[in-house]
Amino acid sequence: MPKENSSYILLVEDEDAIRLTLRDFLHKKGYNVLVASDGVSAIKHLLDHEIGMIITDYRMQTLGGDYWIKFLHRYCSDKKIIITSGFLRPEFSIPFEVLYKPFDFLLIAERIEEHLNN
Repeated sequence: MPKENSSYILLVEDEDAIRLTLRDFLHKKGYNVLVASDGVSAIKHLLDHEIGMIITDYRMQTLGGDYWIKFLHRYCSDKKIIITSGFLRPEFSIPFEVLYKPFDFLLIAERIEEHLNN
């Protein structure tokens, strides 16, 4: 079960259907969720809100990919981070947990719980 606090999960995903459906799913699970469609919009949320966890796609049109990973690693090391991707392969070195698309929303909820309880 989600912890009662004022921090948010930031969901960064450029595919509207995934972003909005996952947002609604996590809301129903009791999480405070903010959404962004790219890295630039995500940075705005990071500046304006208390973000405890970031779930983000790897490959996005604007500020995605390796530069987004470098940004997260350098400036968001205090956050719990899960990367989602249909592009990455296990042999790519990413300093965060990666969930490969297509993924099950229940798996994401399970991973969120585990991260937030550690």
